[in-house]
Amino acid sequence: MQITLELPEDIAQGLESKWTDLPRAALESLALEAYRSRALTAAQIRRLLGFETRMQVDVFLKQHEAYDFTAEDFEQDRETLRQLRAKEAQR
Repeated sequence: MQITLELPEDIAQGLESKWTDLPRAALESLALEAYRSRALTAAQIRRLLGFETRMQVDVFLKQHEAYDFTAEDFEQDRETLRQLRAKEAQR
């Protein structure tokens, strides 16, 4: 699917002064919002933006502070760390 945006010339020029590749910036903005609202997965972001690896997606998401890490994830990681430390202490 191809989507066309029509912008007033002065607005387009202002945006292009900030983002040299305005079509790419628009696509990335769409991808980020879709990811944040859970409309797209990281795998879909990878395809949409043409990244070769998941690590590139992770870097992109981190640069834009789009983390997919909930408080529940944090608690689970904390519990895993506690269990690993307990095992290490038993040795």
